Amino acid sequence: MSAGLAALQQRLQYQFSDLSLLARATTHRSFSADHNERLEFLGDSVLGVCVADLLYQRLSALPEGDLSRVRAGLVRQEALHPLAIKLGLGEVIRLGEGEMRSGGKKRPSILADALEAVIGATYLDGGFSAAQALVNRLYASLEINPAMAAMGKDPKTELQEWLQARRMKVPGYKVVATLGAAHKQTFEVECEITELNLTARGTGGSRRAGEQAAATTMLQTLKTKGPQ
Repeated sequence: MSAGLAALQQRLQYQFSDLSLLARATTHRSFSADHNERLEFLGDSVLGVCVADLLYQRLSALPEGDLSRVRAGLVRQEALHPLAIKLGLGEVIRLGEGEMRSGGKKRPSILADALEAVIGATYLDGGFSAAQALVNRLYASLEINPAMAAMGKDPKTELQEWLQARRMKVPGYKVVATLGAAHKQTFEVECEITELNLTARGTGGSRRAGEQAAATTMLQTLKTKGPQ
C-alpha cells in the first residue's frame, strides 16, 4: 500500500478491506484503462441519496422543491471541489503525463469526479452505512440552512422541476461524443425528453458540464415553444 493511500484513508476515517477499490477511485482515465469513471457514476447516485437524507433530517420544515434546490447546490462540482482539496485528493490521484502537465491535479472537474469515485468505492467496500458516514463527515463542517434554497438553480435542476410540474419523467442524458486528447477532452452530451420527443445537445470540459450545457439548450427550446 502506498503511503499516499494510507494517509488518504486516515483523512477519510475509513479503512478499506479491498484497497484496490481506493486505488481505482484515484486513477484518472488518462493514466490507465482501469480508471475511476464507473465508480464515479456509482458514487454520484450514492452521494445524492446521502445528501437527501442529511437534508431531510436537518431541514425538516423545507418543502420538496426547496430541498431539491439545496441538494443540487451541495452535490455540484463547485461544492465538491473544495471538499476534495480538503481531503488532499490532488496529492494522490494518478494522471497521465499530458494531464499532469496541464495542471490536472488542481482541475475542479477531475477532483470532484474523484471524490464521487471515492464515495462509490466506499459504498462497494463497506456498504451504504459506511458511505453515508463518510458523506456526513465530509459535510459536517458546512453550515446547512434553509436560506440555501434561495441559491440559483442550475439548468439540470430547473429542467427537472419544469418536467415534474407537468407530471413528466426526468430527462435522460448520454455522452454522444468525446473529443480531444485524454488530458484536454470535451464531452458532447445529449439530453432527451421522451414524452415530448425532444433532444438537445451541449458540450463541456467534463461530463457534468456537458449535461448542464445540454439542459440549458433544452430549456431554451422549451421556452421558445411557449407554455405547455
